[in-house]
Amino acid sequence: MRSTRANPVRTVLAPVLLGLVVLALWQTAVVAFDIKPFIVPGPVAIGGEFGANIATVVQGALVTGGNALVGLVLGGVAGVLLAILAALVRVIDELSAAIVAAIAVVPIVALAPVLYNMFGAGAETARQLVAAIAVFIPVYINTLRGLRQVRPVHRDLMHVYAATPWQLTRTVTVPGALPFIFTGLRIASSLAVISALIAEYFGGPVGGLGKSITSAASSSNYNLAWAYVLGAIIVGLVFYCATLAIETVATRHYKPAT
Repeated sequence: MRSTRANPVRTVLAPVLLGLVVLALWQTAVVAFDIKPFIVPGPVAIGGEFGANIATVVQGALVTGGNALVGLVLGGVAGVLLAILAALVRVIDELSAAIVAAIAVVPIVALAPVLYNMFGAGAETARQLVAAIAVFIPVYINTLRGLRQVRPVHRDLMHVYAATPWQLTRTVTVPGALPFIFTGLRIASSLAVISALIAEYFGGPVGGLGKSITSAASSSNYNLAWAYVLGAIIVGLVFYCATLAIETVATRHYKPAT
């Protein structure tokens, strides 16, 4: 019987090769069509600036990544807890539905200037809260959907055992919802970085990759601006891969209900 497990070497090698091909085509197009840096610089120029300013890129990545991490933790915990409460208590589910829908359509990055006024322009709190709000929505929606996937036979069995609602949630509902929870977290990990990065455009402390991108672009140093963009992409990939690794460990014994 043929194994269905994916080859880890092939899983990693395929996207790497595709990325190299895209970079080669990008560089070829820039040289062949003499595309100016203010439109889009070539990968070689971006890589050169990235290497020459690696210390500044790392410093900005630590600021942006730190804010994104705080937002991911705050928004993730809030999303999971509220989803559990909504699954347990129908009133909370009905009351929170409209609030969550309203939060989902709010342009959260527009809240950054307001939050800077609330917490001070010298604090990172506004950026962290913007990231937390962005994270909350996908985590809450995916977690609540997962919590509702429990089969009726499992609920009936726990009722026969006279299990309390909390025991049912802790032993059956939450473990069964783990794949949904981590799906929300994987989506949210990228959103946390993007939101923290964009929130830097609206003011706040001088630090982070967003500030560096705008500063380099305003001084017409487009190669450096794209180098900072590359740093932001790397931060996003680190967050996504870390979340995926945690999911792999946490769900290694998970088996779908049959």
